[in-house]
Amino acid sequence: MSQDLPPLNALRAFEAAARLNSVSHAANELHVTHGAVSRQVRALEEHLGVALFSKEGRGLKLTDAGIRLRDVCAEVFGRLRSTCTELQQGQADAPFVLACPGSLLARWFIPRLDRLNRELPELRLQLSASEGELDPRRSGVDATLWFATPPWPADMQVFELAAERIGPVLSPRYARFAELQQAPASALLGEPLLHTSSRPQAWPSWAARNALDASALKLGQGFEHLYYLLEAAAAGLGVAIAPQQLVADDLAAGRLVAPWGFVETSARLALWVPARRLDKRAERLAEWLRAQLQ
Repeated sequence: MSQDLPPLNALRAFEAAARLNSVSHAANELHVTHGAVSRQVRALEEHLGVALFSKEGRGLKLTDAGIRLRDVCAEVFGRLRSTCTELQQGQADAPFVLACPGSLLARWFIPRLDRLNRELPELRLQLSASEGELDPRRSGVDATLWFATPPWPADMQVFELAAERIGPVLSPRYARFAELQQAPASALLGEPLLHTSSRPQAWPSWAARNALDASALKLGQGFEHLYYLLEAAAAGLGVAIAPQQLVADDLAAGRLVAPWGFVETSARLALWVPARRLDKRAERLAEWLRAQLQ
């Protein structure tokens, strides 16, 4: 006799038929045909080498072996249902962990965090910030919000939120502000430009999209992270370059000015969710983020 467990579908069919005392009712509960349940029960009897039901008039009666198996199945399937319900409830109650760059968190997300918590209270958002290389597959993270360039990997569900648009910004406190705000973009070729090591391609990319010679750019003070770069620009230390989303509030408040506008890059601000962990909360968060960015 085989020591392997019987097929799960056969056990489910038997458990339902035994609990409901009806093959037809079991078929309705399992959303299969009467014949499918009968075949699964016969397969289970063949696997075990014992009869589980006997005929009694037009109905069925459990044998002694059937009664024993019914009682065990009732206990095991009951515990399985209870555990699965607890796990699903635990997932729903667990915080939604969102990873994102610290500059994006500080300059865009935090000013909108109170609104998000009011409008999506079920999310119970927990933020994880990093200025280093983010890993959207890292355990303990439900989703990652960042700028990235397609194509998207097959093992991730990627919600595109907005195109990245970058441009030079400076503060009215900058010494040469009056001259530069009326000057063409080419005037920046002779200007010491604030830059960041985390995005060395930003200035050359902007120059190329404005038909300017990137090799003529003159880089000045450098910063490790974009957040510090933009704080330096707001303090009047020079001209910086940044995604429009990260300086939107500064532009609205007049802390920074963008005389030359913004140009679109190939990158997208997107919410990345591991396909194996996709849940409805990620979709609701993506919808909320997209609406805010518009």
